[in-house]
Amino acid sequence: MKEAILYEKLENGKVKCAVCNHRCVIGEGKRGICGVRENRKGVLYALNYGMTISAANDPIEKKPLYHFLPGTMIYSFATVGCNFRCSWCQNWEISQASKPARPIEGTYVTPEEHVARAIELGCPSIAYTYSEPTIFLEYALDTMKLAHEKGLKNVWVTNGYMSKETLDLIIPYLDAANVDYKGPDDGVYEKYCGGKAIHIMENLIYLQKAGIHQEITTLIVPGVNDKREQLEEIAKFVADEVGTDVPWHISRFFPNWKMMDVPITPLETLKMAEKIGKEAGLKYIHIGNVW
Repeated sequence: MKEAILYEKLENGKVKCAVCNHRCVIGEGKRGICGVRENRKGVLYALNYGMTISAANDPIEKKPLYHFLPGTMIYSFATVGCNFRCSWCQNWEISQASKPARPIEGTYVTPEEHVARAIELGCPSIAYTYSEPTIFLEYALDTMKLAHEKGLKNVWVTNGYMSKETLDLIIPYLDAANVDYKGPDDGVYEKYCGGKAIHIMENLIYLQKAGIHQEITTLIVPGVNDKREQLEEIAKFVADEVGTDVPWHISRFFPNWKMMDVPITPLETLKMAEKIGKEAGLKYIHIGNVW
């Protein structure tokens, strides 16, 4: 546990978190939407600091990043918690484990230990992934600083819902990111994830202007964001506002968590999305979750 670094103290013992675009106002003894930031007597604490729930050595293509250190392994870790509640989440056991106020699970691992592990494994980079790195900002940032001192690269695999304040803190140490973008429809985000599309779109542009290597992943879910018009909007935004050189990963949906009754994305839909992306001018399009 560690005091949060981005929050404001309000009247009546409340606090306002500024780590992501929910900007939760949290009462005494309560937690934010992420389930890991708690107000204790007017002080906001990151309960998950140091509490690693998962750590592994992955191919970097699994993030997925195909155009950043290709062919290398990347040391990856996460804590519990997430500021979204995506109905199809494949890691819901850890992303939702702390909600609404459950014990924080995990094994205490220091930032120094994570960096040492990455070096020992011969990994040139570290990924903050599996759950949402925004909600373990303090832990990630301390690790990122040490990693850069040792010559390692830092990668965020993120839903892109962090605040501008968070971006400004991590950008000096961030080398690459894979951002999940489901499309410009606020209705989709509000119904299935709990959020708004505009913040992610703004952050994609902000990261691109900052010179961070980005790759974008769109999970295409039948009945949610698989219509031609929706895919055209996604491809057009990426091409026009982020850049035609930014790789677009089209990911196939498989039933999970609260969406077990939804069918697997047809291959024809993925091929349609690929064609739409090419017509929009995107140079690098990759279909994922297809064997």
